[in-house]
Amino acid sequence: MKAIANLGLLLALLSSTALADVKLPALFSDGLVFQQGKPLTIWGWAAADEDVSVRFAGQTQVTRADLDGKWRVTLDAIPANAEPQEMTIAGKNTVTLKNLLVGEVWICSGQSNMQWMVSQAANAQQEIAGANFPQIRMFNVERVTSQTPLDDVKGSWKEANPQNVGQFSAVGYFFGRHLHQVLKVPVGLINTSWGGTRIEAWTSRESLEERPCAAQMLSDWEGVKKNWDAAAENTKFEAAKTAWQAEVKKINDENAKLPADKKVRAPSAPRPPDDPNKTQHHPAVLFNAMVAPLIPYSVQGAIWYQGESNQKRAFQYQELLPNMINDWRTRWNSELSFYIVQLASFGNSLPITKDAGVPDTWAELQEAQYLTTITLPKTGLAVTNDIGEEKDIHPKNKQEVGRRLALWALAKDYNRPNTVFSGPMFKNSVIEGNKVRLQFDHIGGGLKVRGGGELKHFQIAGEDQKWVWAQAKIENNEVIVSSDAVAAPVGVRYAWAAWPEGANLINAEGLPATSFRTDEFIPSTLGVVSPYQEVMKAQAR
Repeated sequence: MKAIANLGLLLALLSSTALADVKLPALFSDGLVFQQGKPLTIWGWAAADEDVSVRFAGQTQVTRADLDGKWRVTLDAIPANAEPQEMTIAGKNTVTLKNLLVGEVWICSGQSNMQWMVSQAANAQQEIAGANFPQIRMFNVERVTSQTPLDDVKGSWKEANPQNVGQFSAVGYFFGRHLHQVLKVPVGLINTSWGGTRIEAWTSRESLEERPCAAQMLSDWEGVKKNWDAAAENTKFEAAKTAWQAEVKKINDENAKLPADKKVRAPSAPRPPDDPNKTQHHPAVLFNAMVAPLIPYSVQGAIWYQGESNQKRAFQYQELLPNMINDWRTRWNSELSFYIVQLASFGNSLPITKDAGVPDTWAELQEAQYLTTITLPKTGLAVTNDIGEEKDIHPKNKQEVGRRLALWALAKDYNRPNTVFSGPMFKNSVIEGNKVRLQFDHIGGGLKVRGGGELKHFQIAGEDQKWVWAQAKIENNEVIVSSDAVAAPVGVRYAWAAWPEGANLINAEGLPATSFRTDEFIPSTLGVVSPYQEVMKAQAR
């Protein structure tokens, strides 16, 4: 009994010692990059009432952990420094962080096109072999979900070298590389992204609850969670899988008797049931697990590549995107710069139609992104409708995506006033008889036609909303649009399609014009405010 008691005392002492250790979030680890020119907040845990000191770059700050063992200090802003430094955090134990740089730090977030790695991008082998940028560091946040905000993430800082860079976000890396090569300072990139996810998952629950457009969505999720029956869903899945296997066998047996050009493709396997309590699609769960723990790490801004999974609720996205941006800014207590990749052109898994006036959710989502950037301060839009791939939602030319995002940052954040950072953006329209005159911002050295020839993918309509393809020409850096079939036009659309084949309006610097519309006709996604409504709408067709 005495031995057991002594063992218990030893375990208690060991536990007490462990609790007393000064600990830091995963972000504060060897190889990190701090943001230059802004106060640096450092935080962590220790024993309750434990004194903690932080020493870095000639500064020392002392604080005391609160009753929950949490502590925080703020260091004065420091300039960029490419020489590796050390930081010492001391309480009852001492933690030393090594190889720390100071430069520019950016959040890289969104869904699969942000998650897409350098190893999956164009010229991957060449890019990986040529990655010799020890001053570019990336922190990949492990993908997890949580119904409540967490206080830490899993991940580590890695240098951009051939051993590591293949696992970097391609868009993030090429964005950071361009900044590094121009600014000549270290660049830190925090990649927090997850393929197939929706914007509401990246937004806090509190801010969603303040938006009327999100009320139905939140209510639907609560209903689905309440009625979730895992056993029943698994039974349905197993039945569907058995039926699928039988169908695949039947098709394979029949294909074996057919020539190669007559073979039929087997259907995709059914997806396992998605527990609404654990899924990455649930509102706020990615904010809780993959964004909240990063706050208040000092950053310059964020780049965002997302929207594919929200396209069927594109009109709602006009509110959800600025809401998320403002939510992040409020929580960081900083008007972070926020640069958005407009969805690249893509066939959208639908037959490509040559008709004008076809409702297009992809174009409506692009419009929501465009409207956000012309109404919300310190935002920008990297237009990519010229570098998409018809049959691949993940275009491989991530180098140009990163470069276009970097142009916005260089012009707006880093005082490079001569940088042409955007292609033409619709500004105003004037109806003159049977013609519509279009004016643009960001024309750079002037409006041009990519490859020469005629402007393409403009359409025009009158009050009857019957759209026809239009003739368009550049005149005095404006575009004049008309059609003999429309005597009294009320609206023009450009590149208004998921796959706007041939759209070719650019500026002299080669940057493409964003898709746009001048009409005020009701969009096809108006009123669709929940993912469960998307399903019902599809079934009703």
